Amino acid sequence: MYFAQYYLDCLSQASYLIADETTGRAVVVDPRRDVTEYLADAEARGLTIEGVINTHFHADFIAGHLEMAARTGAWIGYGRRAETEYPIRKLSEGERISLGDVTLEIMETPGHTPESVSVLVYEKAADPVPYGVLTGDALFIGDVGRPDLLASAGVTAEELGAMLYDSVQHKLMGLADEVRVFPAHGAGSACGKNLSTERQSTIGEQRATNYACAPMSEQDFVAIVTAGQSAAPGYFSYDADLNRRSRSLYDPSNAPRPLSAAEFAARRADGAVVVDARSPQEFATGHPRGAVNVPADGRFAEQAGTVLRPDWELLVLAPQDREEEIVTRLARIGLDRVAGYLRDPETALAEMADDVTPASRVTAAQLREALEGERPPLVVDVRTCGERAAGHIEGSAHISLSELPGRLGELPTDRPLVVHCAGGHRSSIAASLLRHHGFSDVSDVLGGFQAWTLLTAPAPAPAH
Repeated sequence: MYFAQYYLDCLSQASYLIADETTGRAVVVDPRRDVTEYLADAEARGLTIEGVINTHFHADFIAGHLEMAARTGAWIGYGRRAETEYPIRKLSEGERISLGDVTLEIMETPGHTPESVSVLVYEKAADPVPYGVLTGDALFIGDVGRPDLLASAGVTAEELGAMLYDSVQHKLMGLADEVRVFPAHGAGSACGKNLSTERQSTIGEQRATNYACAPMSEQDFVAIVTAGQSAAPGYFSYDADLNRRSRSLYDPSNAPRPLSAAEFAARRADGAVVVDARSPQEFATGHPRGAVNVPADGRFAEQAGTVLRPDWELLVLAPQDREEEIVTRLARIGLDRVAGYLRDPETALAEMADDVTPASRVTAAQLREALEGERPPLVVDVRTCGERAAGHIEGSAHISLSELPGRLGELPTDRPLVVHCAGGHRSSIAASLLRHHGFSDVSDVLGGFQAWTLLTAPAPAPAH
């Protein structure tokens, strides 16, 4: 058996290539949209990809099933409850897919979504215990898939929670302790709240350590897995819907082109939005007026999908020589309307000097001084609910970054705003979004809440 895991840190997303090396027959599970890496690996090993399985309708990225099918002729498989605009193979409980002696078996594990399946992997068809199980978003390492994303219209979180209870507590926990667990996501994903940084585990380890795998009633299970979930990024419903549709294919050879400063300015004048993928520090030094800062070195795709809209035409301003990478990462979440990018940002910004502006960033000490002044700013905390529960600045408003685009109307336009997160990354994104939408007096806090905590911590008692 050949078994490979592919992991995207930007989306905390795992996909898999499984093959029987004797027959050369292979299946890919939960592929991302840029499928070249899977195809190259298959070709290098003499493998033929004949099937693509999506464990469910993904909400946090555009899956690469259509691209893979177009490049290889592979069939596309989903759980039997899935309905799509393109032809699919509907997979049912207990169905076996033979690649030779290597065999896959479908286990229906609804709950994160109604059509969710897990895939049991057997090294040999006659093995009594599977080598592992690809759990999709049903079971994570340290957590389970959240049943409240509402990616499936007409099904409530409570109904999905009851399904998830059966899938996790009975089906998956019914497997042998030694079965390896390979989930579709890891730490940082908004598809759960307590995901581990580990990329594989075992059923036995999860039985012993995962809070949602401990024996409990269905009522207790639903209550515990739905509590404390952060708001889902705004693009999730768009991607979940697009994954059902016959959408346009991603073509890496048809990349957006580099633009001169004059062309860049002309597209901006026509309404295109600049996404500036440089660091918050570089962005603050100077950026095109109205640009939205989403730093490349972070959870770029998820954060871009949070603050940028799919119907916006985008212009990319990226760190030098990372333009095509940024365009690919936007495409992974369905943000395809990229008009072009600046090839030489430093030179172009110098040419655009009249329309380049700095961003206001304040220290924790400056914030404290402003709050004690005659016209104190409103402090806006864009951290998650869990982060805020551990401590916050008194009098601050709380709107998490994922909720901010839909709650702009709650913020005053006639008062200075100072935005903070934990360390200063998300606050730069949030502050730039507010400026883009016309808020004129916006700053963010260098070092975030960590810096505020250090500044305001009580002095240690003198030693005796």
